Formats: sequence, structure tokens, C-alpha cells
Amino acid sequence: MTTVPWLTILWVLPLLGAAAIMALPARFGSAVRSIALAVSIAVLVVAVIVAVGFDRGGERFQFVESHDWIPSFGAGYRLGVDGIALVLVLLTAALVPLLLAAGWHDHRAADEEAGAARPRSAHTYVALILLVESMVLVSFTALDILLFYVFFEAMLVPMYFLIGGFGSPGTPRADRARAAVKFLLYNLLGGLVMLAALIGLYVVTARSGLGETAGVGTFDVRTVTAAAVSGDLDATPAVLAALCFGFLVAFAVKAPLWPLHGWLPDAAVRTTPVAAVLMMAVVDKVGTFGMLRYCLQLFPDASVTFAPVVVTLAVIGIVYGAVLAIGQTDVMRLIAYTSISHFGFIVLGIFALTSQGQAGSTLYMVNHGISTAALFLIAGFLVSRRGDRTIAAYGGVQKVAPVLAGTFLVAGLATLSLPGLAPFVSEFLVFVGTYPRYQVAAVIATLALVLSALYVLWLYQRMMGGPVRLPGGDDGDDGNDGAEHARRLSDLVPREVAVVAPLIALLLILGIYPKPALDVITPAVDDTLVSIEISRPEPVVPAERPVAESGVPAHGSEEGEAE
Repeated sequence: MTTVPWLTILWVLPLLGAAAIMALPARFGSAVRSIALAVSIAVLVVAVIVAVGFDRGGERFQFVESHDWIPSFGAGYRLGVDGIALVLVLLTAALVPLLLAAGWHDHRAADEEAGAARPRSAHTYVALILLVESMVLVSFTALDILLFYVFFEAMLVPMYFLIGGFGSPGTPRADRARAAVKFLLYNLLGGLVMLAALIGLYVVTARSGLGETAGVGTFDVRTVTAAAVSGDLDATPAVLAALCFGFLVAFAVKAPLWPLHGWLPDAAVRTTPVAAVLMMAVVDKVGTFGMLRYCLQLFPDASVTFAPVVVTLAVIGIVYGAVLAIGQTDVMRLIAYTSISHFGFIVLGIFALTSQGQAGSTLYMVNHGISTAALFLIAGFLVSRRGDRTIAAYGGVQKVAPVLAGTFLVAGLATLSLPGLAPFVSEFLVFVGTYPRYQVAAVIATLALVLSALYVLWLYQRMMGGPVRLPGGDDGDDGNDGAEHARRLSDLVPREVAVVAPLIALLLILGIYPKPALDVITPAVDDTLVSIEISRPEPVVPAERPVAESGVPAHGSEEGEAE
């Protein structure tokens, strides 16, 4: 085992980068973006080193680091990655450099709103993004429940300032402030419920004698999981169910799961596209990750009990998000509602409690992050040219900006899970894993396939097809008006192409060849199912009925009856 603390380096790098950037004088305003980009690329290199060194056939948790933190409370600095955490770490590390490049000039909107250039706005903006990255990476790698909780809550602070302090041009400050407060209140409420459950879990572990010292509990997720599987937790099923509910509420808010999703649409459209992608593609994944890592493993019996209810809410969210997306007139809000639908698929696969469903959900987290980043960023590039998020304000974009329109189409087709693009594989696995246990839920969820085709293709037709629509809402023709529109609505510039191209490439690669990702994910998923003593349901094959001497199958035999 390597003695280099790679996981500590992984999350400390962006933290130190953020601190260094904030310490630089204002005259370095033009350089801080390059520094932040270099730091994020270094984080990606460390993540790749961890991925290369990860042994798919080895122990579940690798690159483990364990040190005392608060021994008197059984809390430790414990880090480690399994296959589930590894792919989410790679997603985070890969997206942040692209987001920093995409938002190269985002801070200028805040400057213009203030009436004069704020010399340190660039410092603050990129530092907040690196700070969010650092906290998310700790959350994915933490093996101590208290350590996870601290950073699970702490990441709300930089996201709050990103939402409230930086917005796209034309977004009123009051609207951003309301969206930021709503985001914070929803998530803080869920976090407080989780805190109560965390304290209760500590009391249970202390009573069960799981700590290293008598009367002291533990926050080590591996120790608590082993005790939960063996039945050594000294608590009644009702108490464990209450504790599980506390964790589940916090993760459902973060996910976001219907009906606790109310903060997402406003937060996504009021801030910059980069901050919105950081929130939906990275931060929100901590919620679904927490369901897998903590709800299912720490409270296996309670998770099985809650599964039908959670599956029902997930299906409602799938259909609800798709239906509301169809009716949107704001392109950014439309994409935000599609994410609610997609998160419903992720939660559905997790609580289907099958190997295929959970592998599909984990892969869906990665694929959703890539496809949402591509679609939202391309839409953001388009909106930044016109300063208008209204769908009706656009038309004929493919005639004047073919690269922008083409990449938008690929990202949109990925969103509707077109075969050959990455989300199709994960969505298919979720359906395959859900149907053996919840046939009705799986059938209803398929409605989203039709609805997603409707809102994506209709959106593309209205914005990219048809006659060229000029800023005043008039339709241009192929004459001088079209040339004027072309000057006002340029195609993607090289920096934007450099952001979008890797995302499109990943959608194609993972859509055609997802095996490397699934090979890493599946062993960790199987370990999760083993820990909750649930095996993958296999097709029921009736055994052969005994045949009488006459050659006619014997009647009344119990052999061969399906389970």
C-alpha cells in the first residue's frame, strides 16, 4: 500500500489554492483565473493517480488514511475510496477545470451590476469554486460519519455566496438573494434533521460498545456497518428507522428528491451557468451518494422498509420534472427541471435494491453530471450572447452558429438517453434493476422517455431551427437581417469549444464503451447489497415436473413450483 496520502492531497490542493488566491493583491486579478485552472488540473492529475492505483479486485476501501481527530468522541480523520466514490471523485475533478474555463468572464457581471469594477471579484469567484470542490472531495472520501457531516454542511456556505453574489447578466440582485436563501434554508433544515440522527447514532454505538474506550461511541462507517449487519447495534427497529429517516431527509433535500426539490429551479437559473452546473452536477451528487453509503449500509433493515415509499417519490419526481420541463419558457429553468427528473431515476435505482439498479444509478450520477454540464453550459454560452433566457427569443441559431447548435443537439439527445450516448446505458440499467422488484414503478417511469423526447426535440426546434429570429422578436430572412443576426450571435469561440469538446467526447465514449466504469462500480455495489443481505433477484425458472412412468407429468407435485 502506498504511503503517500493521496486522498489528503486531493482535497487540500483546492483548499490551499483558494486560500492562496484570496491572499493575492487585487492587481493579480487577471492571473487568478489561470492559477485556479492550474490548481484544478493538478487535482485532476491526483485523481487520475488514485484511479490508476485502484485495485478492482482488492479490498473495498483503498488508499485508506486513519488518524485521531477527537478521540474522546470516537471521531477520526478517516479517508478511503471504493468504486462508487472513485468515479464521483473523477467526475468532480474532471468537471471543475472545464467549469473554470467556461466561466472565465463570469465575475464581470457582478462588476457591471456594482457600477464599477470590483477588483477582487475574480479572486472571490474562483476561490469559492475551488472551495466547493475541496469540500465535495472530502465528502466522497470520508469514512468517518462526523467528518462527512461537517463538510456536507460546510459546502453550503461557498455555494450560498456563489448563488447570491454572482449571477448571469440581467439577473436582479434581489432574485439571486431569494434563491440563495431558499437554497440555504432547505439544506440547513435537512442538515439539522441529520444532525439529530447523527447524535442518536453515536449514542447507539456507545451503548453497543463499538468505541475503542468503554462508554465512547464511534463514527467509523466501517465499524458501524459491520455492527448493523451482524445485529450488534443496541437499538430497537423503531429507533433505527427514526435515525435512518433523519439521514434520508438530509440526502433527499440535497439530491433533490420530490417534494423536497423546491430550492433547485430558482437556484439554478438565478446564478451563473457555471455555478448551476457545479451545484447540479457535483454538489447534489453528495445526496445520492449519501443514500448509498450511509442509509443503506448503516440502517439496512430500515432502508428496506422505506424503499417502497422512496421508490414512489422517485417515480413521481421523474414524471413531475419531465412534465414541468415541457411547459417552461425559460431555457435554463427547463434544464433545471430535467435534472429533477433525472435525479428521480438515480434514487429509483438506488432503492430498487438490486445490483443492476444501483450500478446504473452510480453510473447515472456520472453520466448526468457530464450531460447536464454540456447542455447547461452550451445554453449559457447562447444566453450570454443575447442576454435573454426566454426560449421564444431565439430561432434559426443553427444557420448562424452551427457548432453551437450541433453540440446543443448532441447534449440534448444525451439528456433524452439516446442509445449510443452515455445516459442511455445507466438509464437502461436502472430499468432492468427496478423491474424485478417494482414492476409498476418501472412501467410508469418509462413515461419519462416519451416526455424527455418531447421537451428536448421541441426545445431544439424552437431555438435552433426555423427562421432566424432577431433580438426584437422579428423573423429575419436570408438577407441583411440574417447577416446582422450573425454578427450579434457568433458561434462558439475556441475557449468554449475546448470546454464542450471533452464533454461531448465523454458522452460518446461512455455511451459506446461503459465497461471500465462499470468494472469499478459493480464490486462496490455488490458489497453494499451483501452488507444489507439482499441479493440480486434472478429470473424465476420453474423446475422440471416429475414425469410418471406413463410419460405424463405427475399432478400435485410441489417440485417445480415457482417461488
